[in-house]
Formats: sequence, C-alpha cells, structure tokens
Amino acid sequence: MVILPGDAGRAAARGDAMVVVDAHGVVRGWSEGARLLTGYAAAEITGRPVSALVDGDAAAAWQILRTSHGAIVAVRHWDGRRSELALRVCPLQGEHGEQRGYVITAAPDERGRMLGELAFTQSSMPMSVFDTEQRYLRVNDTACRILGVREAEVRHRFFPDTVENAELSRGFLHHLRKVVETGRPVHYESWTRSPSGPRTHAWNVEMWPLREPAGELLGVGLAAFDSTEEYGTRQRLALLNRAATCIGTKLDVIHTARELAELTVPKLADFASVDLLDSVLRGDEPAVGPVDAEVELRRVAHHSRTAGVPEAAVDLGAVDVYPPFSPPARALATGRAVLAGTGDPGVDTWLAQHGSRSAKLHQATHHTVSLMAVPLVARGTTLGVAVFARLLTAENPDPFDRDDATLAQELAGRAAVCVDNARRYTKERTTALALQRSLLPQAMAGQAAVEFASRYLPALSRAGVGGDWFDVIPLSGTRVALVVGDVVGHGIHASVTMGRLRTAVWTLADVDLPPDELLTHLDDLVGHLAGDDGATGGEIGATCLYAVYDPVSRRCTIAAAGHPPPVALFPDGTVRAVEVSAGPMLGVGGLPFESTELDLPEGTVLALFTDGLVEARDLDVDAGTTLLGEALATPAGTLEDVCDNVLKALLPQRPTDDVALLLARTRALDAEQVALWDLPADPAVVADARQYATDRLARWGLDEIATVTELVVSELVTNAIRYGGAPIQLRLIRDRALICEVSDASSTSPHLRRARSYDEGGRGLLLVAQLTDRWGTRTTCAGKTIWAEQALPVP
Repeated sequence: MVILPGDAGRAAARGDAMVVVDAHGVVRGWSEGARLLTGYAAAEITGRPVSALVDGDAAAAWQILRTSHGAIVAVRHWDGRRSELALRVCPLQGEHGEQRGYVITAAPDERGRMLGELAFTQSSMPMSVFDTEQRYLRVNDTACRILGVREAEVRHRFFPDTVENAELSRGFLHHLRKVVETGRPVHYESWTRSPSGPRTHAWNVEMWPLREPAGELLGVGLAAFDSTEEYGTRQRLALLNRAATCIGTKLDVIHTARELAELTVPKLADFASVDLLDSVLRGDEPAVGPVDAEVELRRVAHHSRTAGVPEAAVDLGAVDVYPPFSPPARALATGRAVLAGTGDPGVDTWLAQHGSRSAKLHQATHHTVSLMAVPLVARGTTLGVAVFARLLTAENPDPFDRDDATLAQELAGRAAVCVDNARRYTKERTTALALQRSLLPQAMAGQAAVEFASRYLPALSRAGVGGDWFDVIPLSGTRVALVVGDVVGHGIHASVTMGRLRTAVWTLADVDLPPDELLTHLDDLVGHLAGDDGATGGEIGATCLYAVYDPVSRRCTIAAAGHPPPVALFPDGTVRAVEVSAGPMLGVGGLPFESTELDLPEGTVLALFTDGLVEARDLDVDAGTTLLGEALATPAGTLEDVCDNVLKALLPQRPTDDVALLLARTRALDAEQVALWDLPADPAVVADARQYATDRLARWGLDEIATVTELVVSELVTNAIRYGGAPIQLRLIRDRALICEVSDASSTSPHLRRARSYDEGGRGLLLVAQLTDRWGTRTTCAGKTIWAEQALPVP
C-alpha cells in the first residue's frame, strides 16, 4: 500500500498532471492531466525512465528535483515542442515508512488559473464553450445577460433547444457544426434581439476549435463583439452610395421621386411616399424657404414592401391637404426631419381627421407604426416632403431614431437636388419647345403645286430641344419652295437661331432667288450671326436643303448646304435618293453652292428630312436612308399615313435628336390651265396681246375680270418691249388665282414709283399694283419675269 502525500493527493483530486515513479526513476503511474499536458498516453510512457521526458541534462534535472523538491524543468511534448514546467517532487513511503518512489506534479499557477477564469466569466464580450455535439459547456456572465438565462439553465443543453428564433438557430448551429467538421475557425455576422429592450443588435461572431495537446478536437469556443453601431454605419453608407447611382438617373421629376421611394423600401422603411408642390411639377419656381400652415401637396410616388401598396391612402396624382400639426406639415415648416408614430397626439389627431388614411393604416398593419417626415429642400427651396413608415413587429421592433433621420435627410437632400434639376430642365425644355413650335409653320398657305404632310418630333434626351425646321413656301407662277434645315446644338439658343434662319429663308424666297443663290445669302447671314454671338461664346452652324418645284414644267431645282439629300418615291414604285451636289454647312463660307435640276413626274413623293431621322438606330446614314425608302414604298392611304409609317420604321421610343420630316406629292398643271404666247419686240403687238388674253379668259369663263387683265397685259407687255427686249413671252396661268406673267431679256428689275404730274410715264406698275392682289419680279436664266395675280371671281 502506497500513501500519497497531502499535496499530491490534492493534485490528484483536482485532476492535475501527476507522474508516479519508483525509486529507480521508472514511470509507474500516469494521470489524465499528464496526458493532456504532454500529449503522451499512459501506455506510451509507463515503464520508461522519467528522464526520457526531459529535454536536456536529465540526470542534473533529476538531482535538483530530489534535493530541492521543486524546479523549472524543460520537458519534451509528444509533438516535439519544448516547454518549461514548474515541477514538484514528493517522496512516496510504504506502509512502514520505507522509501518506495516519488510523485512528480506540475505545480499549478493558482493566480494565473484564477485570472483566466475571471477573464472568461467577466468578459464584456459574450463568450461560450460548446462540445462537439453543440451542447453548452460554459457560458460567461455577459452571454447569460444577453440570453436572459443563467448558466445552469443551458449547461449541457443542445443549442437549438435554448433559443426561440428558428432562423437564428439554424444559422448559428450551421457555423458550430462547420467548425467541428472542418476544424477551422469561422467568422460571421448575425442579428439578435436583446431581451432587455426592443433594440436589435449586430454581432461579429468568432468561433474556433478547442484541441488537446495531442490535437484531438474537444469542443468549440465562441466570442461575440457587439457591432451594432458599425453595422448600422456600414448599412447607411451602402445606402448612400447606392443613392448616388440610383437617384437622378433621368431628368424627370416623377421618375426621380419614384427612385427615392423604391431605394428606401425595405432598406430603411416598410412604406415610403413622396409628395410635391404643384409648382414643382409645372416647372415653376417654388417659394424659397419653409412652407408654413396648411399645405396642399400632390402624390407623385409611393412604394411598399407589400404588393399593391395597401398603406397608401392617397392615389398617385391625387392632391392631399396636410394640417399644420401633421408630421409632413411640421417637416415643411421647420425644414427638418420629424419623428413620430401612432400613439402621439398630433399623429392620432391627424389620422382621425383623415378617415381614409386611418382606415388604410389600420387595415394594412394592425400594429404600432413609426413615422418619419423629411422635407425635400434644394438650394434653399422647399419642393415637397417624403414620408417613411416602419411597422413595429417582433422581428423588427426598432422605431426610427436620429441616425435614421440623418440618413433620410441625406437621401432626401440628394433626391431634392435631382428633383430640382429635373424641374429646371423641364422648365427650360418646355420653354424651348414652346418657342420651337411657335417658330415652326402653324398653318401652311394654300398652293396647288404639291400635296404635303409633315412631322416634327423634339428629342426626348437630356440634350433638349434642337433647331430642326421645315417650311412650304408658295412662290410666284404656282411654284412652291420646300425647305428643311437643322441648327447645330440644342436648347433655346438653337431654337432662336432656327427662327432667325427661317425668317431669312422666307425673305429671300419672297424675292424669288434661285436655290443656290438663296443658300449663298443664307450662308452670309449665318456668318454675321456667328460674329455677333462670338462675344458671348456662342457658336452658330446649320444645314439646309432648299428645293423649288414648278408644276407647269414639272421640274425641281434643289440645292443643299451640308444636308442629307431627299429621297424620291416615283409613281412606278421605284425609290432612290436624289443625287444633290453636297455644299458646305451654313456658316463655313468661301465655298459655292450648286443647284441640281430633275424632272418629277406627277405623283412623285419627295421626302425631305433632318439627320435625326436616319441616324436614330445606331445606323449609318446609308442604312437609315435605305430604311426610309422601304417605309416610303409601303402602301398607305394618305401622306399622313406615310409619315406615320416612316416614323414607326425608323425611330426608337426615345429619339436622341430632333426629327423634322416633310413629304410632298407633286401635282402638275395640264395644258388647258396654261396659255403661252411668244411676242416680237414691236409696240404694235400690244393690241394683239390684249386680244390673246381676252379670248383665253372667255374660253376659261373669266369674262368678269377681262377688263382688268387687259390693262395688266397691256402695261406689262409695253414695259417689256420698251425696256426689256426680245425674246418676250406672255403666259397666263389659271389656278387658284389668275396669274399673268411677261418675260423679257433684260435682267434689270423695275421699281414702283409715284409719277409726278408732268411725267409722261412711270404710272404703269403703279396701275398694276392697284389693280391686282400681288405682283413681283423674278430673275431667270434668260432675263427676268414680271408677274401679277388676280383673285378669281366667286361663282
């Protein structure tokens, strides 16, 4: 029988590391604590000299231990590691006091053990220890406080049995098992609710394997850090970062408001609405500063995490009135976010006065609701208010706080700037569009040369309204001018420039300039305008196509200034682009313009357009022109239908450039409507000319205006013989008016003047001007033509 000394007995009772050796230093006993400390199993070390464990001079170490009963000895672990241990030696005595051997124990550091235990139990972070079956072994005080239990209540219990949240249980249990299966640490983040209050918490959880020295997995250690503030900050920054890319993607007031509502649900709120002042929607300038007293707002956007938006008591587009004590009105009056909720007197009174809102809220929630109203303020101007609602439930019990209000104000501020930018853009675009449409032809003057249809579509891009235009200008001799042009740039400046050029074209067309000469004068004008605008940094450039069609000769003369050529659909169904000499853009100067003449059979459809039509689908001009030709050839009832077919075939839903399209179907005057006489330069022929005219008017049934026509013919033919010279030609055209034309070889244009009492001549043109509705002169390649129009008698 061996008697253990007192210290050795107490060490054995605690389960400390203990070795029993005989008098010869051979190991005869090996405790479980020794196995855990060194990694050697009892079977591996029993019967071997204890010196085999010593790393170094074993004899000297053994001698020191025997004589001093304790020393620091370097010991080799099972895995080869070297560790210095504080060892104590106690002699073993037999039943009769004889020396039988020794007990060697690892002297415990009681102070270190105590501090380690205190560090675990009193840690400010929740810490736990689980076995490999996910049962609690240890729980410190902080973890017990968070869980709302005592350690004895959960020790040796399976983790899922100790929590109510099944979702949280599954995630937590998954990570515990992952550590056991892989033997590697795991880090993840989770949310829990504190039983001591309604606030939820974010936790950074660290799990790591617990091993014995030999490497066997004994359990899992866990520590968690409360990262609620950091998590909330990250979430807010992420939402703000997303707002920078998701709000203001379009210069549209309502779309921007919708983006704000959709961004904040469900990240910030369960329901969000945006109401704006009517002046903002109209593009007007709202009042500067807060909005006091009762305010009327229009609902432009709302969004909910529930399908159908059941919380909305106001329909989109409807107007609602907010009393001064309601959260939205208070936010508008103070210019700051207002936090409130059901149960607050002001909120309950507001809801009670608005029965529909109260019923909707109760029907949709049946719970307490936290509200937050945030004004939309940009550049000191109040635009509207955003209202956020959060349903307080067991899963989400946190009402809005000041951090939420700060975040909402930042989001609302960004949205407000985007809304104000959209409002300003809307106002400028509306102004430019109104100016553009006012400068475009409102009603085309009647003429017989062509049947026409037209379309103008402003761009829907952020570039704004451009300077595209078209015109149909009646000319003398039943001719007509077809014009289409495009000013470089967008906005009001382009519209104003377009108006100036259109007016100039009308003025130059009125003096009957040929197309190439007209573009030359227009080019000079653009150069002057560019010089005038140069001081303000403005740049002016434009393209233009000017065509003159004569229904008598059925010839069309075309000149272009950097503009796409027209496309013609001939009566036989063939389609081709008209080959026009490509002149420079207006404003370049120094280069000549050339006219192109072609014969157009009656019924030919001529399509004049701006480049926005044929370059609208990421196509080159040639491919776009081909599509235009195919659309023109598609059977249609009227020219209006043809216009619709063209736009449908070539334009996307949102054109990026303005589009002007002018379609003209040519007509022709038959021989019965035109009378032509070549006259010699002999004064005696004037009487014959009068007779020719009288006979033709009788044939046409226009005897009622024969007397006036005789006088006009007499004066014009006399002037041609006296001042012009051969060849002289008289032409009468019966259309919507009676047109009398006299051509001669002189290029000198006559001038209307008042004759003095003693003058023998000078009264002819004055007489013509008084007797007819209109008169004028135009230059021809052989000289000039003087013409006069009379209204036909009413049947």
